[in-house]
Amino acid sequence: MNELATESRTNAAEYTVSEISGALKRTVEDAFGNVRVRGEISGYRGPHSSGHAYFSLKDDRSRIEAVVWKGTMSRLKFRPEEGMEVIATGKLTTYPGSSKYQIVIDGLEPAGAGALMALLEERKRKLAAEGLFDDSRKRPLPFMPLVIGVVTSPTGAVIRDIIHRIKDRFPLHVLVWPVRVQGETSGGEVAGAVNGFNALADDGLIARPDLLIVARGGGSLEDLWGFNDEALIRAVAASHIPVISAVGHETDWTLIDLAADRRAPTPTGAAELAVPVKAELEATLANLGARLRGAVSRMIDRRSQAVRAAARALPTPDQLLALPRRRFDEATSRLGRALTVATERKRARLSAVRLSPATLSRRIGETRRHLDRDMLRADAALRAMVRERRIRFDRTQGRLSPEPLVRRQEAYGHQLVALERRGTLAIGRRLERARTGLSQADRLLATLSHKAVLARGFALVRDSDGAVLKRAADLATGASLSIEFADGTANAIATSGDAKPRQVAKPAAKIKEPGNQGSLF
Repeated sequence: MNELATESRTNAAEYTVSEISGALKRTVEDAFGNVRVRGEISGYRGPHSSGHAYFSLKDDRSRIEAVVWKGTMSRLKFRPEEGMEVIATGKLTTYPGSSKYQIVIDGLEPAGAGALMALLEERKRKLAAEGLFDDSRKRPLPFMPLVIGVVTSPTGAVIRDIIHRIKDRFPLHVLVWPVRVQGETSGGEVAGAVNGFNALADDGLIARPDLLIVARGGGSLEDLWGFNDEALIRAVAASHIPVISAVGHETDWTLIDLAADRRAPTPTGAAELAVPVKAELEATLANLGARLRGAVSRMIDRRSQAVRAAARALPTPDQLLALPRRRFDEATSRLGRALTVATERKRARLSAVRLSPATLSRRIGETRRHLDRDMLRADAALRAMVRERRIRFDRTQGRLSPEPLVRRQEAYGHQLVALERRGTLAIGRRLERARTGLSQADRLLATLSHKAVLARGFALVRDSDGAVLKRAADLATGASLSIEFADGTANAIATSGDAKPRQVAKPAAKIKEPGNQGSLF
């Protein structure tokens, strides 16, 4: 009966939660199928792992959730960033899972060039504060590179202009790294290309470029926005290979122009900065070669004239060798006569010496006698030295015995016993003096202690905190007291008036002060 009564109270239709959510979704999508919303990007953290991007658009009073699907993200002309004011085009829809509404963005554009310029200036100040634009870190370009790496779109006119200009000026090897030069992913692709060229090995299969050119044609601020990407600026600043920036026309500028080692007004100008003109170099080399040959010829002529002038002042070889030649001739003539005289003298001296076996035997006998005499002397000297050393050893051995050590040990033992006896006596006297002093201090303590005063009939009164009460004025009616006697302690309560003290197990002391009467229990 209660259920029937409840159903009969209202005629409203009953919906499920899903039905309500679906109705709201259709209503919102029909009413706001195409809207343009202006607001500030909030909570942007980049694309999700799925490729979609989720963030919010807000103004000073409200906030709306926003989503950009993966396909739309790839078509955006610039990358959304936190705090950027944009105009979003799309449709409103609801998300039934959390009862929220959101805008599905189909197009996104900055809320004016002023917003992008403000963001660009802020990023420029941040990177400049880190020193990425300093002239001190910029490197000079190689005069004659062997390999040039070009980072640009492979289908545009820029790469053809660069290759054509390099071919006209100085044909060499060109490596092209194809990238997108417009759109959200352009900055990341160019940064990857710069890092990729730097990662090539010097002796690898692909030659490592000596110079990099990052090029793109002209365009609006939105078209060139990828070249203001922070990751790209850091990659160019950290590049070990010199980089030429050729982005846009001469009046266009991006942050890569500040980070690169050189800025070219156009891609064709970058090719002109990268390589010299081969014909001009050949003409210069020919001119320098001719000048060098002329200078060498003139120098040889001057040196030849100087040699001839010096030769006229020098003497001839005959003049220089005349005196040494005469001395040589005289020495030659004297050498023959001197050799003959020396030979005659040697022959006469040799003939005067008579050599025979008897003479040789006599000399050997004399040498043997001398040797035997020396052997006898050496043996006698050795025996005498050994005998002297043995006598000295025996004398020293007599002096070395254990008796002196035993006597010294006994003497030290007697001294130790005497010292032990004296130490025992000293300790006894010291203890006796300490015991006497302790007894005197104990008697003095007993004399000065309040226990002796209590023994003469006095009492010590303390309050509940244990503080000693010296005056009756310090007592308060009803205060709890502790009274210490000579033989123990009793508790009492302070009262006033003529009341007689209450009988307790132990007698209590009555304290009277002039002008104040009271009893203690």
